Amino acid sequence: MRRLVRREAAGAHEVYWDPTSGSLDPGSLDGVEAIVNLSGATIDRRWTQRRKREILDSRVETTRLLASAAVGLEPRPAVLLCAGGAGFYGDRGDEILTENSAPGTGFLANVCLAWEAAADPAREAGIRVVTFRHGIVLTRVGGALPRLLTPFKLGVGGRVGSGKQWWAWVDMDDLVAAYLFALSGEVDGVANLTSPNPVTNGQLTKALGKALSRPTILPLPGFAARLAFGQMADELLLGGQRALPARLLDAGFAFRYPELDTALAHELAS
Repeated sequence: MRRLVRREAAGAHEVYWDPTSGSLDPGSLDGVEAIVNLSGATIDRRWTQRRKREILDSRVETTRLLASAAVGLEPRPAVLLCAGGAGFYGDRGDEILTENSAPGTGFLANVCLAWEAAADPAREAGIRVVTFRHGIVLTRVGGALPRLLTPFKLGVGGRVGSGKQWWAWVDMDDLVAAYLFALSGEVDGVANLTSPNPVTNGQLTKALGKALSRPTILPLPGFAARLAFGQMADELLLGGQRALPARLLDAGFAFRYPELDTALAHELAS
């Protein structure tokens, strides 16, 4: 296994690269059978114009560089696995969304479209490309969960806006298992990496409060979220996706934590 790093490589298991300048020695990837691309700047900070450019470039440039590098290898890797986002669908209200649903509108939807298209060189060369459209990843280490937990622990947790917006989510253990499942060759193309049971923000709020034995009586009004976070609030907090993992389920993947209460109990106990 080789890990791509943006500092001086510390050993034979690490490879230096710089996606911004397009720097990656293809020879350093000789013999790899699969490439997994999880690169991308965090989206949960206020979206200034500079930050939006970082969010876009950190996804598109890395994917394009890896796809091009994969095409140049001999033999070529069997698969390129890429992270993606359920933001591809935009804010669609109560609409049930599968991989066959059309793309949405908005900044995140446009980012996801460009992100997925950046892998086209690998697809066109016959390499199997899998793009997982992630929901909110529940894990105690990084991700959204620690940020969601903080106000509840302080006794000031509550829904965001109306609380009716759908939030697709997935437990970290299921996310890792899905990547391993895809490496085995069971999935091709795009796949929603979300629990089969998406919840509304209000339902998530109640579940968190119950898991932590904390009140959930102080909502964050929509106007306050917009004042604090701008465009990010509309797309990431006040909007959402009712996305279902149709392709994974059809391929026979079994979620270990398909229910929110069970997933929270698992993560909060770890």
